[in-house]
Amino acid sequence: MMHESDFLAAAEAMQRRWFDALEAAESDALDVDFENGILTVEAEGMGTFLLSKHAPTRQLWLSSPLSGASHFQYDAARAAWLSTRGGGDLDALLEAEFARAAGMRIAP
Repeated sequence: MMHESDFLAAAEAMQRRWFDALEAAESDALDVDFENGILTVEAEGMGTFLLSKHAPTRQLWLSSPLSGASHFQYDAARAAWLSTRGGGDLDALLEAEFARAAGMRIAP
């Protein structure tokens, strides 16, 4: 298991990359906030996405109005956050879901 300080740095870097990408996209369909370790994205007519750190398990937790709740663990060998159920990549999931919510491609 990854050391807590490494987890916190990697998790915040992931959240910050997506926050910056969403802000840069300037989509009228998305309202983006990053406070207290939680990335919140309100998608007009769709609901709210929450991406938060869960330090005890060293995971990022996603609550999505499209795909529901998911947990992601960092895989150092792949340098990616992977689903604890099925191994799907968090970046790929967020890119697909935010594209659907905003009607445009958004990627960090």
